[in-house]
Amino acid sequence: MTTEELANEASAKDQQPTTPPPEISPSTATDDNGSGGPIILFFILGLAASLIVGWVIFPQLLYSQKKQPVDFNHALHNELVEDSCESCHFFREDGSYSGVPKLAQCIECHEEVNGEDPEEAKFVNAYVANNREVPWLIYSRQPQNVFFSHAAHVKMAEMDCVTCHGHIGESESLKVYEENRISGYSRDIWGRNIAGIKRNSWDRMKMDDCAECHRNEGVNQNSVQTLRGGCFVCHH
Repeated sequence: MTTEELANEASAKDQQPTTPPPEISPSTATDDNGSGGPIILFFILGLAASLIVGWVIFPQLLYSQKKQPVDFNHALHNELVEDSCESCHFFREDGSYSGVPKLAQCIECHEEVNGEDPEEAKFVNAYVANNREVPWLIYSRQPQNVFFSHAAHVKMAEMDCVTCHGHIGESESLKVYEENRISGYSRDIWGRNIAGIKRNSWDRMKMDDCAECHRNEGVNQNSVQTLRGGCFVCHH
């Protein structure tokens, strides 16, 4: 093939129309751009379900509800005693705290059934008559390795019982006791809000709350730890 023929063939190839790229139909474009939609929707649904299970359902399953052996009217008793809370929750001569009242403190007024309250009759017939202590469920019971000095806070710091225990002295009935199925402690220790949010000083009784109160009241943490043994002041 001559040089002229080769040049003509190359020119003819250059003049041939090129194949246009395939067009993307609207349906194809929609499929490509929307492929992540189901994944995002699945993620959102999974996240919502996890939050519901973790923040709503699980806390309900974690705590069992129990009623106190006998209902108790704090407001009524506060009207009849002289020293308010300390009439029943007092300090012993050695400075230790008496805690929950014993049966001996109640017998003087409840040797016989007073009035027509069925809870009064239950208390007298089931416990006083049988000289049997009431197995109260204690809302504020701390773990066994925690030591809390009521004398240091009530006598020395002159703190009001309401600061930690709320307005229990004004209640006419005892609330339901909620017990942690794992630890066995009352929900009042951890608090009802799983996010850790609290509105009042008595909403919970965690170590963080004690530390916060000490900071707010200007308690010298270093001197306390140095003079009394560091962490073992409250934990043993």
